Amino acid sequence: MNIGEKIKHLRIGNGLTQQELANRCELSKGFISQVERNLTSPSIATLVDILECLGTNLKDFFNENSNEKTVFHKDDAFIQEDKDQGHLIKWIVPNSQKNRMEPILLELAPGGSSEPDEPHDGEEFGFIISGSVVLRIGNQKYRVKKGESFYYEASSDHSIVNESKHKAVLLWVSSPPSF
Repeated sequence: MNIGEKIKHLRIGNGLTQQELANRCELSKGFISQVERNLTSPSIATLVDILECLGTNLKDFFNENSNEKTVFHKDDAFIQEDKDQGHLIKWIVPNSQKNRMEPILLELAPGGSSEPDEPHDGEEFGFIISGSVVLRIGNQKYRVKKGESFYYEASSDHSIVNESKHKAVLLWVSSPPSF
């Protein structure tokens, strides 16, 4: 990591000159210039002060998640089929279990169903791409058709069943991940 370059980028992004940043941090313009050119390294306390003046903190400054993948392609999907339950799950964002939400494509054969899910902290969202399904939440049943969506807190037993004679496909997002 190029600390000086990153500080310079933040300074410019905040619309500050070296002198303005130096004044806010009670440092000299020459010191800020040397830090940005990696000719000197600030102490941790001084770095904390500089970052605070730039609207960030140590944790965010050193967090390098920029290598995280943003766009996923068909070939990235992981597929699992359960012929007994009559469903096929496509994890369209690989390794999304580590994230705050987990999107899947769920294909349900006629008579197929998702695995029954027990109550848990979190929320669930779905959008029916084709066909229709019956959403079961506790003792309630809801028919959801193509182009419609559902959203609920996962505080009761829940599952999805395809009671029609045609395949159903839906985008289902769970937060936190539970598939």
